[in-house]
Amino acid sequence: MDKREASTHTPLPVSVCLCCHLAAGGPRTHCPMSGRRVGFCLSDKKRRRMNLDAFADFCAAHGVEVVEIDLSQPLVPQGPFDVIVHKLSDVIVEAEHDSQSQKLLSNFQTYVSTHPSTVLLDPLPAMTQLLDRFASYRIMSKLHNSLRDWRICSPPYLEIHSASDLSSIQQAVMAQGLSFPLICKTRVAHGSLSHECLCNPCVLQMSLIFSAGSLADIHPPCVLQSFVNHGAVLHKVFVVGDKHFCVERPSLKNFPSGPCDRKTIFFNSHQVSKPESSSDLTALDEQMPCLPPPSSQAVAALVRELRVQLGMALFGVDVIINIHTHTLTVIDINIFPGYEGVPQFFSSLLGHIESVLDKQTSACPRATCSPKTTQTTGGPSAAL
Repeated sequence: MDKREASTHTPLPVSVCLCCHLAAGGPRTHCPMSGRRVGFCLSDKKRRRMNLDAFADFCAAHGVEVVEIDLSQPLVPQGPFDVIVHKLSDVIVEAEHDSQSQKLLSNFQTYVSTHPSTVLLDPLPAMTQLLDRFASYRIMSKLHNSLRDWRICSPPYLEIHSASDLSSIQQAVMAQGLSFPLICKTRVAHGSLSHECLCNPCVLQMSLIFSAGSLADIHPPCVLQSFVNHGAVLHKVFVVGDKHFCVERPSLKNFPSGPCDRKTIFFNSHQVSKPESSSDLTALDEQMPCLPPPSSQAVAALVRELRVQLGMALFGVDVIINIHTHTLTVIDINIFPGYEGVPQFFSSLLGHIESVLDKQTSACPRATCSPKTTQTTGGPSAAL
């Protein structure tokens, strides 16, 4: 086991080499990745969760230099970069109302556009669409047709764009075929505003709505989605290039179908779906039979389809199993998730970076395509 890989959040064994296999006690062979520079642009929270320091050590053992990008400083002196891995979701969201974030995002976009051979993981337009649940839910709603043979679907949903009178919302819910209980989620899908707001906790948390009258509790813009009973088990599918991993997590318990007089439940998804989560909302009736795990073939088909639809390489998909139909149901798509519990994440990520650069080298030999003068864009082909 590589000591650097062992220092991540999972103790599972890893494949030891991607680009320069080291036989036990043997000499280091030529490394085709030697001299490559990978920039990481992450929030402090994200870098800690990913354990970026350990990943940098892992990369160094394979001849790859990891550079932490400081958006507040000019990017050109920090480069050149063969690849930039980033999660700028918070910056993108904040740029809509904050001038400093606008400047940071603009500087980053300028650097990328003037260094077109730097591979961006993932492309900004692809990432931006997943910040908007209206856009991501439209993508999910199409999966029923494109993956019909695999019995994959997503629950009925309704976009609420702005505040409206209660009767109009109630009529729209009926017309769209939604059924109670409903889960309500903010339109903004990432960043601190997507889960809770400390100044007004009832406004930006997720919520479970049990009756037409309780629709008065929603705060547009938001998405209403029929809640599907799934035995309190969430399957998080983590995608890294052409590899994917499925990890089981706790989730919301079953609720009786149909409207009832229960009050709206407000909650933060992090409180119910993290590995260490313990909540009354996840407490399941002991008599609930175990559901079958998702079909590995169906999950693989889902990942292939989403990679094409999204043009992304680093994303997650939340899926559940309907307790009545056993249908694989997609309920959310996530940008560059935490990958907690994923075996060989470091190996998979570095392997994908190598694969992307190999494709780039095949199309443009490095001798004539120096990152100092030309660096890939962030087009979908680069991400895939």
